[in-house]
Amino acid sequence: MTDEPTDAAAAPSGPRMHTEEEIQAYSVDILKPLTGPINFVEYDEAWPALFAREDARIRSTLGDRVIRLEHTGSTSVPGLAAKPVIDITMTIADVLDEPAYAPDLEAAGYRLVIREQEPEWYDHRVFKGPDTNINLHVFSAGSVELERMVGFRDWLRSHDDDRALYEATKRDLVRREWKYVQNYADAKGEVVEGIAARAGLPGPHP
Repeated sequence: MTDEPTDAAAAPSGPRMHTEEEIQAYSVDILKPLTGPINFVEYDEAWPALFAREDARIRSTLGDRVIRLEHTGSTSVPGLAAKPVIDITMTIADVLDEPAYAPDLEAAGYRLVIREQEPEWYDHRVFKGPDTNINLHVFSAGSVELERMVGFRDWLRSHDDDRALYEATKRDLVRREWKYVQNYADAKGEVVEGIAARAGLPGPHP
């Protein structure tokens, strides 16, 4: 699980923090801890163009197997400082049917790095890109998580107060030491879910 609001199930006593064993369980590769601070930069006007390039490449690779594809995450919100990772969320007919899409993505240079599924979390795959730092999130058509991610993006685009709150939260958290990026992502959970509630979005995975 990764950034907003994909990874942010907040319990009443605070955000849900994944254990090292849980993170390794859904990681395709051997888990590697951070070796330095999380890279966090000011908004880059190039981010939408980087998304557009990946959008074209993914669509040319998968054709009409792509049901929906959206730029999500912090890099999709103009003016919002972020980790320089382009989050892309895609739905296809059945994410569990990996032979129907994964080999073609891999032939185009994408690499599967996360494999999650019910009941622990939504059926979900994440690929890294061939030449740009991206997270390509893949869900089955109809997944509520796509609506949460797009709704969160759209709310931040139009609500300066919550965008400022979210950025301030991230700036505080990136100054702390984390063993894994997921730990940082989990720590944002309470703020993310508060914003999601104000936006009227569906709740996180039960």
